[in-house]
Amino acid sequence: MIARPYPVYKDSGIEWAPRIPSDWEIARIKTRVSLVTEKAAEKTNPVALEHIESGSGRILQTDGTFDADGIKFRRGDVLFGKLRPYLAKSWLADNQGEAVGDFLVLRPHSGVYARFLHYITLGPEFIQTVNGSTFGSKMPRASWNFIGNMPCPFPDLDTQQRVTVFLDRETSRLDMLIRKQKQLIELLAEKRQAIITQAVTKGLDFAAPTKPSGVSWIGDVPQHWDVVALKHVLQIPITDGPHETPEFLDEGVPFVSAEAVSGGIINFSKIRGYISESDNEKYSRKYSPQRGDIYMVKSGATTGVTALVETDKKFNIWSPLAAIRCGNSVLPEYLLSFLRSRVFFDSVALHWSFGTQQNIGMGVLGDLPVAIPPLEEQRQIVETLAYQFSEIDRLDDRCTRSVALLKERRSALISAAVTGKIDVRGEAA
Repeated sequence: MIARPYPVYKDSGIEWAPRIPSDWEIARIKTRVSLVTEKAAEKTNPVALEHIESGSGRILQTDGTFDADGIKFRRGDVLFGKLRPYLAKSWLADNQGEAVGDFLVLRPHSGVYARFLHYITLGPEFIQTVNGSTFGSKMPRASWNFIGNMPCPFPDLDTQQRVTVFLDRETSRLDMLIRKQKQLIELLAEKRQAIITQAVTKGLDFAAPTKPSGVSWIGDVPQHWDVVALKHVLQIPITDGPHETPEFLDEGVPFVSAEAVSGGIINFSKIRGYISESDNEKYSRKYSPQRGDIYMVKSGATTGVTALVETDKKFNIWSPLAAIRCGNSVLPEYLLSFLRSRVFFDSVALHWSFGTQQNIGMGVLGDLPVAIPPLEEQRQIVETLAYQFSEIDRLDDRCTRSVALLKERRSALISAAVTGKIDVRGEAA
C-alpha cells in the first residue's frame, strides 16, 4: 500500500481531525445518526459488553443468559459501549437483537454508510475525545449528548464505501497476523503448563522410584514425596480481604483485587484503586500482606489464577482473593508452581461452585491435595523452572509486543482513513 494524501485540504475546526479533504463535509453526529431507545419486549439475541472484543469490532460470544431488558437493534446499527469508553467496544450488528447494558445504539441515516460509521467509532482520536468527556467520573460513561454534538468529517457516500472496502481488507490482514501471534502465545502457555506439571508431580529425576499418590488427578509421585492437604503446609488458615466496598481515593494505600492477579505476579498498574490509611489499618486486623504470600482468585471469571507477593510495599487486598501463607515445609515459589500446574488448576475447576459466578470456598481450597518434595528438591525444581522459562518468557514477550504493535498499526490505519489523512480510494479496488 502506498499512502498518499488527498489533493487539497481545509481546516475543519475539529480538534481531533484538524485538517480534512476539501470536499468532505463537517456535521454534528446527531444530524447523520439517530440514537435508538426502543426497549426490547423479548429476548432473541442479547448482546452484552462482555461479548465485544475491545478495539476490534468483533463479537466474542453470545450465550443468551442476559435478561431481556436491552435496546432493540437491527442489522446495520452500531452498538457503542458507553461504559469505560477507552475500551473501544463497538460492534456493527449483522443481525437483530437486544443491546443489554451500557450501550448507545446508533442508527446511520441514508447518507451514512454503516461500516464507515463503525470505523469512526473505532478510531483512536474519536475514542480519546469521547473518553476525555468522562474525566472526573468515578465510573466513566459516555453520553449521547456529548457524542451527538461532536462535529465529525463525512465524505460522500461513494468515498465512505471505498474507505470501508480498503479498511475491511487491510484490517483483516492485520487481524490474521494478530491471531497468529496470539496462537503462539497460547502454545507457549501450554508448554509452560506442561513443564510445570511434569516438575511438580514427577520431579526432575525420571529414574526415581514412584508410588501412587492416592489422588487420581496427581497420579504417581516420587516415593519420597508427601501428598497432603494444602492447609497442612500453611502457616495460617487461608483467609481473604474485607467483604465490604471501601471508599476509593485518588491516592493512598493500593487496593488489589482479581484484575491485578495474572501470570504468577501482581500487576500494580491494574489495582482496583486506593484506600485510606484508616481503612487499611482496619482491614489489616484480619489480614496484612507480606512478601512470599500467594493469592488465588476465588470468584469470578479468573477463579484459580494465582500470584506471588514479591514486594515489601504497603498494600491490601479485597475479598475475591484468597491469601495463602506458606509454612516451614514448603517454599512459596514451589507452592506457586504447584498451584499453577494443570493438575491443580483442573482440580480447582472440579470443586468450584456456581452462583451468579464461579467461585471456590477457602475451606474447599484448603482440603485440596498438593505434592510436596523435600525442601532442597523444591529449590532445585524452582531453579530449573526459572531456567526453562527464560526462553519461553523471551518468546512470549516478543509475541506480546508484536500484538501491541499490530493493534497500534490497525488503529492508526483506521484513523488515517476515516479522517482523510490518506487517500485510499484507488487502493479500494
